[in-house]
Amino acid sequence: MNIALLTAGGVGNRMGQDIPKQFMCIDNQPVIIYTMQAFQYHPEIDAIAVVCLPGWSVILQAYANQYNITKLKWIFDGADSNQGSIYNGITGLKKSGCSDDDIILVHDGVRPLVDPRIITDNIATCKEFGYAVTGLTCKEAIMELVGQTVTDIDIPRERLVRTQTPHTYKLSTLLEAHQKAISQGITDTVASCTLLALTGVKNQHIVEGSEKNGLKLTRPQDVDLFKALIHTNPEPWMK
Repeated sequence: MNIALLTAGGVGNRMGQDIPKQFMCIDNQPVIIYTMQAFQYHPEIDAIAVVCLPGWSVILQAYANQYNITKLKWIFDGADSNQGSIYNGITGLKKSGCSDDDIILVHDGVRPLVDPRIITDNIATCKEFGYAVTGLTCKEAIMELVGQTVTDIDIPRERLVRTQTPHTYKLSTLLEAHQKAISQGITDTVASCTLLALTGVKNQHIVEGSEKNGLKLTRPQDVDLFKALIHTNPEPWMK
């Protein structure tokens, strides 16, 4: 099976709202539903699991029912960290009977503009190489912050990648990496790709992301950007 594992266990402090950002309604639809719909409508996705903020699972299920998210099969409680939440998700999938060979697409629940091409490429790349990390090479000039000043770095920007999600692996690969991390005292990685790198996987294949998929709803201004993007259409004359 190809399973989307969505992380939605945070409270969204930087958004500064009374309701967690994944449950905010934008244009009369919760953010988490936009994200779930991207995987619901993809023909290669068999099931969706969500790692949810504790206490909000009933609301999540109700929203899924209302918006006909029929692929939602599992809801697991989140943890105090992103790494812990993903661990809860993959151990929950294993206990639910999922196979070691099932492909897991770990994706941020508040990154709602993932497109079908990115999902397709993640699955194909993982099947071929065992790993898939979505990202874009940097086009900005990158400098290092040192105190109150910035200084040049030695790495050319063409070699730097801004990662997005999904990050895609077989279930057995994720479980092994998380168990290694626990044994090594690694407890607070920000993403699956960094956790795998720290536990010995050095060459993960990249899937080209998109600027739209780069939008992770984190701060209030991101809501304005999201609203603008969902109401735009490509210029008909563009190739």
